[in-house]
Amino acid sequence: MLDIGLIREETDRVLDGFRKKGANIDLSPLLKLDGERKTLLKMVEDLRCRRNKASDDIGRLKREGKPAEGLLAEMKGVSEEIKKLEGDIACIENEENDMLLILPNLPHGSVPAGISEKDNVEIRQWGEIPRFTFEPKPHWQIGEELEIIDFQRASNIAGARFALLKGAGALLERALINFMLDIHTREHGYTEVLPPFMVNRKSMTGTGQLPKFEDELFKLERDGYYLIPTAEVPITNIHQGEILRNDALPVYYTACTPCFRREAGSYGTDTRGLIRQHQFNKVELVKFSRPEDSYNELEKLTRDAEDILKRLGLSYRVVALCTGDMGFSAAKTYDIEVWLPGQDTFREISSCSNFEDFQARRADIRYKTGTGKTGYVHTLNGSGLAVGRTLVAILENYQQEDGTVVIPDVLKPYMGGLERIT
Repeated sequence: MLDIGLIREETDRVLDGFRKKGANIDLSPLLKLDGERKTLLKMVEDLRCRRNKASDDIGRLKREGKPAEGLLAEMKGVSEEIKKLEGDIACIENEENDMLLILPNLPHGSVPAGISEKDNVEIRQWGEIPRFTFEPKPHWQIGEELEIIDFQRASNIAGARFALLKGAGALLERALINFMLDIHTREHGYTEVLPPFMVNRKSMTGTGQLPKFEDELFKLERDGYYLIPTAEVPITNIHQGEILRNDALPVYYTACTPCFRREAGSYGTDTRGLIRQHQFNKVELVKFSRPEDSYNELEKLTRDAEDILKRLGLSYRVVALCTGDMGFSAAKTYDIEVWLPGQDTFREISSCSNFEDFQARRADIRYKTGTGKTGYVHTLNGSGLAVGRTLVAILENYQQEDGTVVIPDVLKPYMGGLERIT
């Protein structure tokens, strides 16, 4: 959520930020409402001053033995007027808050300008793209031939965009989860958590999924819970409504959870394989930072995610998303894209973002500054990594001409010493 003071005082800059994100927004209704709120607040303040002065006069009259009934009756009317105005202010603030909740975050000044993914900027690339002496297969063909992925039976069980992993496929998924969590907790300094996989509307609103992305979410109508689209939601809300100590920052969390997404609007794209599923596992990285440190923390977070790919020997590139391709809540985003030889392209495997104080304002997450004042923390998150897409990358990059798949060295201890999927 943006600060209404910023919108009021720097309207042109805010509108320019919206335009860069491809959003054409009219702020005049919000500013008009905010003006009405300020007018009513001034009226309440004046009435309270009048009431306070009258209280002194009433006390003086009583001490002097003079009648004060007329002034008391007048102040009763003033109190009723204050109560009415406070109710009007509360209604306006609720309406104003609803307007603020649908406004996107502003892009950071370092974000490249652009309108689509074609305008994204490659920052760096790591590893050599593998060359094969045979035509590399896509992961869905590899998985079905090795009998470690079964899309048909998953479809029978649940429907389209689900997968059933079996045998070495299920073991590889579990190995990747344990490997990622071990690296992030033992070497990168994150604290592992296991959060709820269902959250309430307040938590979804806190991280920016609601109200804008209601159609993307799976909701349990009877109970009002939402299945989480990413662990970002429950982890960020760990400190909902709290004031963190200055010396406790930064705070690092990691978790592996299933993620549930409707993928509304994506039908007809990525219909085969594991790239775009309704349910998938993801290891998430979440940070709470002081504002002055958050962009350094974004660089570190991105490097932490990259480290997993380096250890797995998977070629990738880091791309800075342009203003028009960034998400609703993000101020700056790096996408990490892994090379998939079976599809002859780079595909996103992690998205690392700094939200600045956008989520913290929505979820009311503050900290004590060095001077003892309170301010809003900056929140960051990224995938470290999407487990299913990492499994895809291993199947396609480590495939052999005879149809087998070699296990990367760092995963062999997690695979019970298995060296090859046959």
